[in-house]
Amino acid sequence: MKPRILVCLDSDPQPSVFDSVVAVDAGVDHLFRHAGVTPSAVRELVYGAMFTRGADDLKSTALFIGGGDVELGSELLKATTACFFGPMRVSVLLDSNGANTTAAATVVAAGRHINLSKSTIAVLAGTGSVGKRVVRMLASEGATVRVGSRKLAHGNAVVALIKASHPDANITAHEVAAPSQLEAMLAGADAVIACGPPGIELLGAELRKATPTLRVAIDLNAVPPLGLAGIEVHHKAVEQAGCICYGAIGVGGTKMKIHRTAIERLFMTNDAVLDADEVYAIGKQIG
Repeated sequence: MKPRILVCLDSDPQPSVFDSVVAVDAGVDHLFRHAGVTPSAVRELVYGAMFTRGADDLKSTALFIGGGDVELGSELLKATTACFFGPMRVSVLLDSNGANTTAAATVVAAGRHINLSKSTIAVLAGTGSVGKRVVRMLASEGATVRVGSRKLAHGNAVVALIKASHPDANITAHEVAAPSQLEAMLAGADAVIACGPPGIELLGAELRKATPTLRVAIDLNAVPPLGLAGIEVHHKAVEQAGCICYGAIGVGGTKMKIHRTAIERLFMTNDAVLDADEVYAIGKQIG
């Protein structure tokens, strides 16, 4: 077998060191890192990966799409797959900003403690890149999902997006600009997941602990003040008054396993396209 080459297409000015280290730990032999990649530049890069090895060796070359802009990453993925034809293709993983692997690890963590298909789950900041993917994965499991946003229009947009691919999804948008609105969103919920940006508290400890139905609480913010007050960044399945709590680092171990496994899967065939649903499937297999 030829050496395993991972071509990294990064939309940021500098290629991600984080993604490169994970790739090396996953057993990649060579990294070709390209920064500032735009959709118009994708074709020549992909053709370079496709046309330099024979058909039998194409599974030894793969693509990784990264960078901080998740929407741009999705455009890069579309441009990449548009280059494939017949047997001429290589496997590709999209994980811009770690959104797919983080969301998958989050839903896997929640599913360890509750039956997702029979649970009501409140997703705070459910309109961001990770939040939308968490909502999508929960909806695919049959969960009742409440999408929290400070602007109801943004929440409704996510609901419409998810229902386009999951028309039977039990999902509603909730404005949480005021404390009373947040309290109403949490009422009767089995779990709360905070997907907000760094340094913004989305839920105080008092209201969280005053919601007796909560059995799982997951906070993906690692920068103080944390998203869910009272949950430490390193918490992993820590019980607080009957609620199982995870912080960002507590979820991070599973995220890293999913990330490494996804890269390994790229080299099993030459035709894998790993986006949110496929990454989540890997997460469920890891458990």
